[in-house]
Amino acid sequence: MKMSEAPITESEPLTFTLPDGSLKHVRKGATLQNVAESIGSSVAKSAVYAEIDGKCVDLLEKAKNSGKLNIITVFDEEALGPIRRGCLLLLAASVKQLFPSARMVEGQLTKEGFYYDFAVDKPFTRDDLGMIEQHMTSLIAENPPIIKEQVTRAQAIDCFEQRGEKFKSTELMEILADKSVTLCHLRQFTDGFNGPLVPDLRFLKNMKLLNVSGAYWRVEANNVQLQRIYGTAWASKKQLDGWLEKTAEAEKRDHRKLGRELDLFHFQDNAPGAVFWHPRGWTIFQSLIAYMRSRHEVAGYVEVNTPDVMDRSLWEISGHWDNYRDHMFTTQTEDGRNFALKPMNCPGAVSLFKYGIKSYRDLPVRLSEFGKVHRYEPSGSLHGLLRVRHFTQDDAHIFCTLQQVEGECKSILQLVLDIYKQFGFEEVAIKLSTRPEKRMGSDADWDRLENALSASLEAQGLQWSVNPGEGAFYGPKLEFVLRDAIGRDWQCGTLQVDMNLPERFDIGYIAEDGSTKRPVMLHRALFCQRRMKSDPLISPPTAQY
Repeated sequence: MKMSEAPITESEPLTFTLPDGSLKHVRKGATLQNVAESIGSSVAKSAVYAEIDGKCVDLLEKAKNSGKLNIITVFDEEALGPIRRGCLLLLAASVKQLFPSARMVEGQLTKEGFYYDFAVDKPFTRDDLGMIEQHMTSLIAENPPIIKEQVTRAQAIDCFEQRGEKFKSTELMEILADKSVTLCHLRQFTDGFNGPLVPDLRFLKNMKLLNVSGAYWRVEANNVQLQRIYGTAWASKKQLDGWLEKTAEAEKRDHRKLGRELDLFHFQDNAPGAVFWHPRGWTIFQSLIAYMRSRHEVAGYVEVNTPDVMDRSLWEISGHWDNYRDHMFTTQTEDGRNFALKPMNCPGAVSLFKYGIKSYRDLPVRLSEFGKVHRYEPSGSLHGLLRVRHFTQDDAHIFCTLQQVEGECKSILQLVLDIYKQFGFEEVAIKLSTRPEKRMGSDADWDRLENALSASLEAQGLQWSVNPGEGAFYGPKLEFVLRDAIGRDWQCGTLQVDMNLPERFDIGYIAEDGSTKRPVMLHRALFCQRRMKSDPLISPPTAQY
């Protein structure tokens, strides 16, 4: 939104409390840009948007009520959101001007930038990408104003219907009828946006379009395939150049490139998401397993192996059949039985524990397994070794008493951190994810399990952060984030406390008093950890800078 001076009307003054505690008195009717100018010319020049009592407000809006005021400038990390949101508007406007038949679908912000999906008659090329970026640069130089308009849902639907934007109108039909919609106009172009936008297109000059890829509408392979344009944008040229330099270094280290150059592995179309290991790569793979086996043996684990294919009844007990069947490879045999390739090793480990009678004297039971798992990932999301359909999970499952949880967690922490150190990862960030709103088990159980994890961290003198409410519904967890040679963070290993599967499979052990008690199950993976459910985005995973 290009700013224009709004007259300050004679009225009762408003009082804003600035972050340093000082007070700023203004008259009603002054825009927040006027307020920024009254604070100082440097603040006004770099101001992106404002926060009043924690609520985001565009600078063009008029001040209506007193409160705590914070002017967000380009020097604040929070400014990246409006900058990248403005680039989405700019990108969509440029595509529509250059390719009038293109249909807008949806834009999203990412950790490093943004992307926008379009429905087009033919795929975009690299030349198209350069032409679109040049058009965006020209618009920034011309600097037309962005005009925001608040309309009803019905008015927004009608607006997009008239423009032939079926994807946009379809999305709007699914929101509440009484919900208002914010439309943003850039010359003859219109799109819907939420959140603050930059006051001036000059803030968008440090942007670059990166690549284009295919994506499916609503992440469904049966839906129309779209074209997704990725870009990045930063508050300064220095930030942009620094990110591009890191990205170039990352490309040099791309494991797919190294796999070809070092003759380690390859992929092919008739086995999507499955690795063909070459002799050199397989040697490395087996060396890693041999190393883990030696560490497991010293740490008191026993290695097991469970079937790759198991009956539907087992997956119904575990809950996978109802919740994750779309991500499982299933088949029906001639005798009418339904089977599934295992997407994870956990139900097999529980089945092993359940076989035979277990005494408190047997606990803890530490089972390790290098099990092959199979998960249906959408074809558009497959990405080298980072997103596959068939891989080996270095799992371990520990069954112990509630009293043994803290001690086992301490031992696992020591093992995990020492192994990462052996591979050169000195910086390991640890995150403790605590109870979500919807969960199983009593508050007393959650208190005990969360305290066991935090106590095990304290016992090692470790620092960690807390992700409130981000634990699984069946138990809290620790996540281990590794930092690589060029400063990227990768979530790798996990330690998960599970009260769900022992309950669902009705496993138990004979306690010292002769009663049958439920064990606690700990899941632990070091080399890799994959979420069971596919990411909502079809794009390949990226590291976080």
